[in-house]
Amino acid sequence: MRKILVIEDEDSIRGFVVINLKRAGYTVVEASSGEEAFEVWAQNPDVLLMLVDVMLPGIDGYEICRQVRARGSEVGIIMLTARSQEMDKVMGLMNGADDYITKPFSPAELTARIDALMRRLSGGTVQTDELTSAPFVLNTKSRQLFRNGERVDLTQVEYMIVKTFLENPGRAMSREEILKTVWGPDYFGDLKIVDVNIRRLRLKIEEDAASPKHVVTVWGYGYKWNP
Repeated sequence: MRKILVIEDEDSIRGFVVINLKRAGYTVVEASSGEEAFEVWAQNPDVLLMLVDVMLPGIDGYEICRQVRARGSEVGIIMLTARSQEMDKVMGLMNGADDYITKPFSPAELTARIDALMRRLSGGTVQTDELTSAPFVLNTKSRQLFRNGERVDLTQVEYMIVKTFLENPGRAMSREEILKTVWGPDYFGDLKIVDVNIRRLRLKIEEDAASPKHVVTVWGYGYKWNP
C-alpha cells in the first residue's frame, strides 16, 4: 500500500491534492494542521510520504520537517509552498524535506514529483549489500550509512546521493548527472536542489563541512567523492 499524508490547511487545495492522488492510485490520509498531522501519522505508521504545506496554523511546515527528522524517520517529505523566494526553498530542504513544489502546480507535476520520490523510497535492484569507503560503510539492504561503526541518519535523497558517489569514487559528476541519477530523468525542478542537498549531507558526514574532505566541489561542474 502506497500511503501519503497530505498536510494542508486550505480545504480547496487539500481536496484538489487528495482527489488527484487517489486517481493516481495512492491511499491518502489528511490533516489540516501540524498538530493534527502528528496524530494522524501516529494512527498511520505505514505512511511512506508526506506532502507538507509551509504556511500552517500552529506548527508550520518547517517545524514538521524538523520534528519528523529528529525522530529518525526516513519518510519522504515534499514541501508545498506559495513562496518563490530561493531561501524559502533552501530552508525547507535544509530542515529535512526531500523536494518542494511551488503553488500553483498541475496534477501532472504533483504526481510526477511523488512518483519520482516513491521510486527512490522503494530503492531498486541492489547489486551488493555494502559499499565501503573508509571510514564509511553504506548498507544498501537496510539503506543505512555508518561512519566508524556509528549510524548516520540520512533522508532517502541523501542516501541516494551517497550511494551514487560510492558507486563512482573519484569521478567528477556534473550537477546534471547527479540530478538525473538521484531525482530521475523526468524531474521538474532546478539544479539548486543538488547543491542544497550536498550542503546538508556535508553537515552530517564531514568533520568540517566548510572544508569537506569527502564530498568535494569540482568548480564550475559538480562534485566528486574522495575515496
